[in-house]
Amino acid sequence: MSKPDDELPIFQAAVLGLQHLLAMDVYVVPILIATMLGLNFGDKMGIVQATFLAAGIGTILQTGVFMKMPVSQGASFVPLGAIAGIYATAGPKNGMATVFGSLLIGAIAVILLGITHVLPNLIHKFVPAIVGGTIITNVGLSLIPSAVNDDIFEASGNLNTNVMLGSVSALVLLICVWLGLRFVKLGRVFKLGSILISLLIGTGVAAATGAISLKTVAASPWFSLPKFSVTSYGLRFDPFAILTMLIIYMVLMTETTGTWFAVSTVTHTELTNERLNRGVIGEGISCVIASLAGATPVTGYSTNAGIISITGIASKRAFIAAGVWFIGFSFVGKIAALLSAIPDAVIGGVFAVVCVTIMINGLRVVSRQSFEERNLYILGIPIILTMATVLMPTKLIDETPQFVQYLLGSPIAISAIAAILLNQLMPKTRKAIA
Repeated sequence: MSKPDDELPIFQAAVLGLQHLLAMDVYVVPILIATMLGLNFGDKMGIVQATFLAAGIGTILQTGVFMKMPVSQGASFVPLGAIAGIYATAGPKNGMATVFGSLLIGAIAVILLGITHVLPNLIHKFVPAIVGGTIITNVGLSLIPSAVNDDIFEASGNLNTNVMLGSVSALVLLICVWLGLRFVKLGRVFKLGSILISLLIGTGVAAATGAISLKTVAASPWFSLPKFSVTSYGLRFDPFAILTMLIIYMVLMTETTGTWFAVSTVTHTELTNERLNRGVIGEGISCVIASLAGATPVTGYSTNAGIISITGIASKRAFIAAGVWFIGFSFVGKIAALLSAIPDAVIGGVFAVVCVTIMINGLRVVSRQSFEERNLYILGIPIILTMATVLMPTKLIDETPQFVQYLLGSPIAISAIAAILLNQLMPKTRKAIA
């Protein structure tokens, strides 16, 4: 395996960087957010382009300046529920401004945590593995209804066609995963590109059945600028939205720290406290850039650790090249337009499978712990609260104070608070459940 400091030829680094970009499903999160919020086509294009731009700049900063490890940045699934809740509570007029305002303050808080060197201790105390695994489990669980109901059953268009498109997309994804597991060498292509292949085939079927028009793609310019949040939406600072997002950022830092440990293990690079704190600062700066660019938080992407294991290439040059590709793609309007034109039902079929994998990954983290009786409640109560929040009637939510509405709009925030409090309050025992 190559080392992080190995100097690859420029052409080779460019090809390997493009491979990393194509293997990352960075485009999925902004499309999902735009779909959940009901954004128009132009706003959807803007958030896709902004995500590519923020991911590119963040990747270059983390790899070359802060962590100095081969780390790629990409949009995380964790904030989806909180963003949707904040947008819904603030209303369409102030929704995006409130979302980006809370994201900006949260990112600045992350930078301060890195400067003061306190984040590792905070994570160790308040978000150990049992809590982190519980939160990740509830991330997947809380998003399943949105994937199936909002994106398929209640999406625009013919219901039967939507169900067919969602089923086809999910089936293609499963076939790609099966090929990846069945055929070791050739299957890697299908496994790494499973989401992209599923979206392409699903969109192709939609075009064949007349469920999609590519006129908007043809009319879109090749070169266009992202819709920066400051100039397009403005920034609105709501204390309750900020508090909700601070909780989400704590969860995000737990997730990305796990990614750093994975990359550290694969590349045989020591993850010292100094490197960890530099990474936190880099993460915060990346998220500041994302919020100003009009994108959601970009964090360390675990997919790349797997790609390093498969290819044996850990050179930082390849990752910096991936960052350059990201920045370049952020200004190609037709790419953003094509991604934005994907029907909701196609996204829903893929997203449903992704939600399940997120949930199972969380349970896998939990299963690695010595399972004491207290852990039943640390895991179980947040699951109940997540489902209760997802199923809660809108009429009941509207009768609560605004801060409570923000929390009720984010099942993940509620489950995170519950898991953290239960872990602190439930007495510890030495007896594990057989």
